[in-house]
Amino acid sequence: MSLRQRLGRQFTVTAELDPPRSADPGSTYRQAVEAKDYVHAVNISDSPMANLRMSPIALAYLVQVRAELETIFHLTCRDRNVLGLQAELLGAAALGVKNILTLTGDPPARGDHPEAQGVFEVTVVELIEIAHNLNQGKTRGRDLETATDFTIAAAANPGAKDLELELAKFQAKLAAGANFFQTQPVFSAEEVLRFQDACGGQTPAPVLYGILPVRSAKMARNVAKWCNVPTELIDELEREGESAGLRWAKNTVAELKALGVAGVHVYPLSKTRILKEVLEPTQNYACAETISEVVS
Repeated sequence: MSLRQRLGRQFTVTAELDPPRSADPGSTYRQAVEAKDYVHAVNISDSPMANLRMSPIALAYLVQVRAELETIFHLTCRDRNVLGLQAELLGAAALGVKNILTLTGDPPARGDHPEAQGVFEVTVVELIEIAHNLNQGKTRGRDLETATDFTIAAAANPGAKDLELELAKFQAKLAAGANFFQTQPVFSAEEVLRFQDACGGQTPAPVLYGILPVRSAKMARNVAKWCNVPTELIDELEREGESAGLRWAKNTVAELKALGVAGVHVYPLSKTRILKEVLEPTQNYACAETISEVVS
């Protein structure tokens, strides 16, 4: 069953992988193989934190072919103008890499090439519209000879301090053509319920909630600058270290599955071994019904 077929119908698990800082895809390939028994697809990030990495589209294709694992490639507004974005998307479609996560992208000033100039010619909502239009055979210029067939993801933050603003962004991305969402880390079912309530009781598209196995109290305090990290978790990390973070992540996955959410998106931060500690093998994620609206 493909990712598109699974979304909204069965509990779905994805995990994020970073491309290598080299022309050798071996490290990411090994991570994909390690993750394969525990996820239904892997995300391939696009020069995360504005640090130079291998092209996510090329790497996503290699992972799909060599590891036989479906991929979701990241595409940011940071590095390409509207012509380049559309060209990249057409190339991805030709390679059979058809799941995309649309992102604004980190500014170059925070990365390892601070002298680079960010493009940001379009917003992330406009990028979603561009991908959606390509699926209709349309471009900002002439129509395509053959339409694309992307499943389009967007990001969300259920723990945003300004939830009203976050919901406005969520709705704008949905209206632009987003098919599903992957979120920033959440650390409790209550946080997810708060987000769902704000959406009217049920999210209008499949949402895969972020799971971050926090490794230390120091890391938790850093994450708390942009996510709601419970003080109880920080206290447990102080006492027990990484094992507390793994346990908390595993329990959160179980709680969210019991809620009937569409799925989870795990951030292993290059330590794919932890997926075994946090997730059940994918064959155990059977046929739990989730939300009524699914990707068509």
